[in-house]
Amino acid sequence: MASPAFEEIVEDFEFLEDWEDRYRYVIEQGKAMDPLEDALKVPATKVDGCASQVWLHPVIENGQFHFDGDSDAMIVKGLIALLRSLYNGLSPSEVLTVDARAEMTRLGLNDHLSAQRSNGLRAMIERVRLVAGAQEN
Repeated sequence: MASPAFEEIVEDFEFLEDWEDRYRYVIEQGKAMDPLEDALKVPATKVDGCASQVWLHPVIENGQFHFDGDSDAMIVKGLIALLRSLYNGLSPSEVLTVDARAEMTRLGLNDHLSAQRSNGLRAMIERVRLVAGAQEN
């Protein structure tokens, strides 16, 4: 179950034939995000398991899951933007039903991310699921 915002990204990717164009697209998505406030870049928001510095700040408001994030690596910040489009606006229970790895596979990312970046993406997905799951219990 992908959000309409994520479906738009999937459609955009279908028009981009060259992987370098897709890579640039991901980076542009990250550049379009507002930076995370420095006050939120603390150990509690840092995601372990990423080769670069990554922070995710999740908030559940009015029953909807949202998160902001940041990274010191442009491609990783772009991956955060993709995950935001996948999850933001869902309820915590809906977040838990999303198969993020399958959704990201639709973009062909698995074939083009390094092992370290893939591990970092998995760590970010797990952090999102952990926060959403804590709301369900």
